[in-house]
Amino acid sequence: MTTLLPTPKRKDPVKRTRKPSNPPRQRSREAQGLAAMAASGRFALQVCQECSKVQYPPQQFCGSCLSDRLKWQDVGNGGKLLAETTLQHSNDIFFRDRLPWRLGIIVADAGPSIVVHLAEDCVQGDRVRMSLAIDRSGNAAITARPEKPIAREEDDLQLREMAFDPKDRRVLIVDGKTEIGLELAKAFTKAGARDIFVGHSQPWRASIHLDAIKAMDKTTTYPLDVTDTDSVEELAAMIGDKVEIMVNNSYHLRMGGVLDRFDINTSHDEMEIHYHGLMRLAAYFGPVMRSRGADGHHGASAWLNILSAYAWINNPLLGTYSASQAAALSLSQCLRTELADGGVRVVNTFIGPIEDEWYQLAPPPKLVPATVAKRIVESLQRGLEDIPIGAVAEEIIQRLAENPKEIERTIKL
Repeated sequence: MTTLLPTPKRKDPVKRTRKPSNPPRQRSREAQGLAAMAASGRFALQVCQECSKVQYPPQQFCGSCLSDRLKWQDVGNGGKLLAETTLQHSNDIFFRDRLPWRLGIIVADAGPSIVVHLAEDCVQGDRVRMSLAIDRSGNAAITARPEKPIAREEDDLQLREMAFDPKDRRVLIVDGKTEIGLELAKAFTKAGARDIFVGHSQPWRASIHLDAIKAMDKTTTYPLDVTDTDSVEELAAMIGDKVEIMVNNSYHLRMGGVLDRFDINTSHDEMEIHYHGLMRLAAYFGPVMRSRGADGHHGASAWLNILSAYAWINNPLLGTYSASQAAALSLSQCLRTELADGGVRVVNTFIGPIEDEWYQLAPPPKLVPATVAKRIVESLQRGLEDIPIGAVAEEIIQRLAENPKEIERTIKL
C-alpha cells in the first residue's frame, strides 16, 4: 500500500524555501509528439505504417524497416516490470531535491522496452499499467503503477509530481455565482481539497449557488471582480500565497455576431471578463504561484481555465463571445510558458453548450454542470493539460483535424 500523503504543515518563515527547479527540458521535435498525446490523456506511440512495429523512443524512421511513415496510435498500456532501481544521487538539481527516485524498465505488451518513473508499490516481475504524464518542464514522461489499482495510489509522492491532484491542496474558484462554480466546489471537496476559496462579484445580486457554497465545509467566500484591478489585487494580497490550484471559470455569454448585433458594449464586457480578467488574475496571482511551485508536496501545481470549445473555431451565432474565448486561449498559452519556470502547469478545459439560461435555444447535446466539474477534477488527478468535455468539443477537435475549412463554413449551434 502506498505511503500515506504527509499532512500539510504550517510554513516556518525562518526555514529556507526550496526554489523551483525543473527536469531537463530539451526534447526533439518527435518527442514533442509524445507530449501532445500526454496532454490529451492518450497512451499513444508511433506505429510504422509499413511493418506495424511500435516505436519507442519517438524517432523519424522505423527502427525495423527504416520507413518514415510513422503515425501516432493508441496502444495497450500493459507490460511487465523487467528491472527496477532507486536513484540515491543525482547531479540534476530537480532530481537531487527529490531523492530517492524510482525508475524501472518495462517490457510493454505493445513491443518496446520503456524506461519509466516507477510507483512505490511496483514489484519487479509483476505486471504494471503505464500512462503518459506531463512533467514540470512540460514534457512527456511515462509512469507505471501496479496493474490493478490500489488504495491511496494517488498519494505516491514521486508520481504526484506529474499530476495536479487537489488532495490536500488549496483551490481558488473565481466565480461562485454560477452552477458550475457550485459543482466545482462540491467536486473539489469530494477530492479532498484542503481549503476552497470562492470568489463572487456584484454583491447586490443574489445567488442560490453562492448561498449553497457558503453552507459547505472547507469553503470561504471572498469578493472578487475580474473586471476590477483593485479587487483582484486586494484578494491576491489576502490569499495569493495560499492558492495552489487556480480555477478561472469566469463566464459571460451573449448571443449574436457582428453584423446582426453590432454592440460594442457587449463585446467589451466579454473581453473584459474573459481576456483582461485572465490577464489581471495572472498578473497578481501568477508570480506567487510560480514561486511556490516547489514548496513541498503541497506546492502550487496548476492553473486551470474553463474555456468554450468555440475558442478553437468561431461560431457565428456567438461571434464576439467566440472571439473573446480565442483571445483567452492565446493568452493562456503565454501564461503556460511563463508559469513553466516554476513547474506550475496551465490546464485548459474546453466545453460545449451547457444547461443554463443563455443556451436555452441550443439543441442537444448539452452538458450538465456536475458532469463538467467531475471531469475537470478527474483530469487534474490524471495530470492532463488539454481537456475537451462533451460531444460538441470532441467533434470540433475531430473536424478541425480532418477538414478545418468544412467546419469553418458549416458550424452552428
